[in-house]
Amino acid sequence: MNRLLVALLAAFDAVLAVAVGLVAALAPLTLLWIFGFGADASWAGLWPAAGRIWQLGHLVPLAISLPEEFTVPLGIDPAAASFAISLAPLALTMFTAIFAFRSGARAATAGAWVVGVLSGAVVVVAAAAAVLATTGNDIAGVEPWQAVVLPALVYTVPALGGALAVAWQNGDDGVVDAVRVVLDRRGGAWPDVPGLIARGTAIVLTALIGAGALLLAVAVLLRGSQIIALFQSAQVDALGASVFTVGHLAYLPTFVVWAIAFIAGPGFAVGVDTVVSPVGTQVGLLPGIPVLGALPESSSPWLLLLALLPVGAGALAGWVARSQLVRDRAGAAGPEPMGARIVVTLGIAVLAGAGAALLAAVASGSIGPGTLASVGPAPGPLALTVGIESAIGAAILLLSPRGRGEPDAAEPAAAATADVATAGTEGAAEVAPRPPVD
Repeated sequence: MNRLLVALLAAFDAVLAVAVGLVAALAPLTLLWIFGFGADASWAGLWPAAGRIWQLGHLVPLAISLPEEFTVPLGIDPAAASFAISLAPLALTMFTAIFAFRSGARAATAGAWVVGVLSGAVVVVAAAAAVLATTGNDIAGVEPWQAVVLPALVYTVPALGGALAVAWQNGDDGVVDAVRVVLDRRGGAWPDVPGLIARGTAIVLTALIGAGALLLAVAVLLRGSQIIALFQSAQVDALGASVFTVGHLAYLPTFVVWAIAFIAGPGFAVGVDTVVSPVGTQVGLLPGIPVLGALPESSSPWLLLLALLPVGAGALAGWVARSQLVRDRAGAAGPEPMGARIVVTLGIAVLAGAGAALLAAVASGSIGPGTLASVGPAPGPLALTVGIESAIGAAILLLSPRGRGEPDAAEPAAAATADVATAGTEGAAEVAPRPPVD
C-alpha cells in the first residue's frame, strides 16, 4: 500500500481515538450540567472540565486549587484546598491503547508500520496540544509538557507494540527482518525465541487480568451490603448515584489492577501508611467511595494460596512455549536446546514483571489531600513478585525433562526409519521362495 495512504489512515485512526475519548468525557458532563446545575450553570466550564478528565484518563496529573467560595461554605481547611489528583480512570487509557494497537497492526499489515506509527503520534501530539490550549482554568491545572507528552505515549507505545507484533509475523523488509536474519544465522530454536517470549508474556498478563477481574467480582458479591451502605450514606439523589456509577465504571480497570496486586502478594495502599494484602489489612479512615466497601476487613492465611495463580499463569505460558518448541523441532536430531529454553523462561519472567510494574504505575497515584496522596500498588514489589512467580511456573514446564512416554524430537524420525526397516524385513520374508518338497 502507498506510504502516503498508510499515513493518512493512521492519522485518521488517531483523530478518531482522541475524538471518541473526548466525547466519552464530555457526554456525561453535559448531562450533569443540564440536570444537576440547571439554567444557572455557566457553560463556559463544561469544555475545560471535559478536557481535564480526558487528560487525567491519559495519565496527566491534575493540580487542584479550590477557591475560597468553595472551601469556606463547606468548612474545608485551607491547607487541604490544594492537592493533586493523579489516579487515572484507566477505562479511557485502555480504550486509547486498544485503538492504537489495532492502528499499528494495520499499518504493519500494509507494509509501512514506521510511517503509520509516526503519523498517529504526530496527530495525538497536535490534538493534546490543542486540548491544553483550550482547557485552561484556575481550579485544575496541569504541567504543559505532561499534558502533551503523556497522551502521546499512551497512544504511541501500544501502536508500536501492535506494529512490531504483526511485522514479526509477516516481515517488514526492514529492522524486524534484519533481526530475524541475525537469529537465523545462529540456527536451532533461536529464531523462535522472541516470539515465544512475547506470547508467553501475553499469556501471563492476560491470565492475571482475568484473575484480577474475577477476584474483584467475587469481592463485590460478597461485600455487596457494605457497598450499598456506602451508597446510602452518601445521601445522593438519582443524579448523584448515576455520577458515582459512571465514575466507578471509568475506574473499573484500575480496580482490576489493584486486585492483581492482591493476588500476587504485595497488595495495594488506600492511603499513606496503609496496606491491603493477603498477609494483612491495615487501613485508617477511608473516604466514602462505595467501591471501597469491597475491601476485606481482615485477612486469612488461606488467601496466600492466591499466589499460586501467577505461578499457574507462568506454567501455562511455559507449556505453550515448550509445545511450540517441540513442534518446530519435529524430526530434528539431537536433544532440545537448553539455552533457548532458559532464555525463554527468563524473558517471560522479566517481561511479565515489567508489564506488572507498568500496570501498577498507571493504577496508582493521588486522589486527594493528606493521607489520600498515595493509593494503589507499588510498581517495584509487584514487578518482583510477578516476575518470580511466573518464572517458577514457566521453569517447571520449560526446563524440566520430558516424560519417558513422550518421544524426544529426534525419536519420530528414528521410529519412522525403524518402521520402514521392519516393513522391508517382513516383505522380504513373505516373498522368499519355499524350499522344495521331497
